[in-house]
Amino acid sequence: MSRLGERLRGRHRRSDLPTMLAALDEAVEALEGRADPGLLRRAAGVSIRAGERLRLSGEHTVVALAGSTGSGKSSLFNALAGAELSTVGLRRPTTARAHACVWGAEGAAPLVQWLGVPRRQTAWQHGAVTEDSSGLDGLVLLDLPDHDSTALDHRFEVDRLVELVDLLVWVVDPQKYADRAVHERYLRRLAGHASVTVVVLNQVDTLNPFAAAECVDDLRRLVDADGLARAPVLALSARTGGGLDALRGLLAEAVTRRRARNDRLVADVESVISALARSVSADEPAAQVGAAERQLVDALASSAGVPAIGAAVEQSWRLRAEGTLGWPPTRWVRKLRPDPLRRLHLRSGDRRQVRSMLRSSVPEPSPVQRAQVEHAVRRVCDEVSGGLPPRWQQSVRTAAGAHTADVRDALDRAVVGTALGVDRTPLWWRGASVLQWLLVATALVGAGWLVLLALGGYLQLPQPSTPRWRGLPVPTLLLVGAVLLGLLLAAIGRAAARAAAVARRRRAESRLRSGIESVAREMVIEPVEAELARHARARDALARAAGG
Repeated sequence: MSRLGERLRGRHRRSDLPTMLAALDEAVEALEGRADPGLLRRAAGVSIRAGERLRLSGEHTVVALAGSTGSGKSSLFNALAGAELSTVGLRRPTTARAHACVWGAEGAAPLVQWLGVPRRQTAWQHGAVTEDSSGLDGLVLLDLPDHDSTALDHRFEVDRLVELVDLLVWVVDPQKYADRAVHERYLRRLAGHASVTVVVLNQVDTLNPFAAAECVDDLRRLVDADGLARAPVLALSARTGGGLDALRGLLAEAVTRRRARNDRLVADVESVISALARSVSADEPAAQVGAAERQLVDALASSAGVPAIGAAVEQSWRLRAEGTLGWPPTRWVRKLRPDPLRRLHLRSGDRRQVRSMLRSSVPEPSPVQRAQVEHAVRRVCDEVSGGLPPRWQQSVRTAAGAHTADVRDALDRAVVGTALGVDRTPLWWRGASVLQWLLVATALVGAGWLVLLALGGYLQLPQPSTPRWRGLPVPTLLLVGAVLLGLLLAAIGRAAARAAAVARRRRAESRLRSGIESVAREMVIEPVEAELARHARARDALARAAGG
């Protein structure tokens, strides 16, 4: 996600946060079921917390002092507050709640309540307690429980408040500044939050200047390795007050600028966006399935029996042609050959009956045909999801296979509902049939005439003169000529019907494929395209969230 990375490196204005959060919510919704559930819960939590913090006082900056047992965190809290507000000792008090000191009470009460700090553990500073406290109006300073406390509820409270505060001050001591728990569990996870993180080496008064400088340099190295190269590292002594002015000045600057809240929320959103960015592809995949869609339609057409139906259409058309255009005395032979479309329940002159049919009698697809359909569906999925992350590839396959059980019924409905174009009788067939019957009548006239002449000769009746045409008796000419012309017309009709039957077959197969294409799009292609559109929506939302 190079473009997202570029945007994440940019800075955002305060007014961008609502846009970022709205886009983040949209991305979380689109990624539901397509990204790690824990990551989505984290993203949703970030969005909720950021929204809540934006609705609370923007005139106050919440700063938390966090650290381990014996780091002097409470002493530093008291020194900044100018009063003994938090108990100092090697062991934390029995309470699992943080202590708070608030400079400037107006508008701060809902914020302190949201932080979950009890009123009995909150001190309200009205004006500067000391001259050194000037410039802190608007500061909400928290003294957190020890993160390494043996009481689990203390650690849970630290983890909860670390997610809520605007600026984090991590207090370490010369003995445990390299503690793995601090760096791996907290500081390393705050990579990207350098603008709202401060690391303080307390109790430097217990070291000589050279040892103190070495500790600070080593702590700087560790903090840089945690991904917090821009985070300030300060050395001070809460007991003697040495170096305390630097921290107090940093807090005063944060309170005066009132950017810590915005910077913290932006850092939280950017951090979760960076993690979510791995759940979408770097480049938008092409949504065109191309040849894979054609292969899918071919496989579905074979599974639906389109070749068999096409052959039945051709044979049915030829049988109908023989029944209409054939020599009438021999048409009875056609009745010995049943219409193949009727066997398939695909022939009916009543369209309402066709639409009311639930199933055709097309043979069930063979195992080979089923395998071809499955292979074609997989190819469609592979073609469009090749560049997607694994979870999206699986969601595309799931979407494509969601209606597999319904495909057979949908194909059968498409086949039954397709007008095959074999019920209408061409007008020239009717004209040819009338002509055939006229020829039959002519032949019967000639045959009857000859019978009468033969009967008169047998009975030795006076023979009337028989008309001739070019030397041929007219009765014989009528009989033989009509029969020959009828057979010739039947042969010509069969040849023309054979060519027309091939055309009818192609037209019927084309219509059937159109219906099957609709099934393919409805059952496979559209669900796949909807999944690709969802991926595009998630990717676009993340880009907008990163860009503010």
